[in-house]
Amino acid sequence: MRRETAYKLAGRRHDARVAATGLVKRREISFRPLPPEQTEKALTALQRLKGLKVRLSEVKERTLEVEYSVLDFSLEILEAALRDAGFHLDNTLYTKLVRALVYFTEETQRHNIASPERLIKQSNEVYIKVYDQHPHGDHDDTPLELRDYK
Repeated sequence: MRRETAYKLAGRRHDARVAATGLVKRREISFRPLPPEQTEKALTALQRLKGLKVRLSEVKERTLEVEYSVLDFSLEILEAALRDAGFHLDNTLYTKLVRALVYFTEETQRHNIASPERLIKQSNEVYIKVYDQHPHGDHDDTPLELRDYK
């Protein structure tokens, strides 16, 4: 039996837009000191994207604070777009470690949201429904009154 059939028979529905916790992410994107004013240019470029909130960091220099839904964007996508546009991102060891961790967690979260719910408690009910719907050799056409020996 295919997995989709099992989910359908168990009455499970899966929608990627289901409300879940932790979908909105707030991240920082840091830039190198050179070339100058690239943070402001990146701010104007990212403000054009719908569903993305961007502002200059009040705490750190050359840093943008971004807020987005993990269903629409990921930090990896945003940083790759900035690199492709010619911006120079911060590449210190600490930033690389944080970046790798964020990339992994967001990719895992996006994968888990896209994958269907697992059947844990109702798996036996699925097989019962399948068994009832398909003809099998255990069906006896003999009328009830002829089966009983009185």
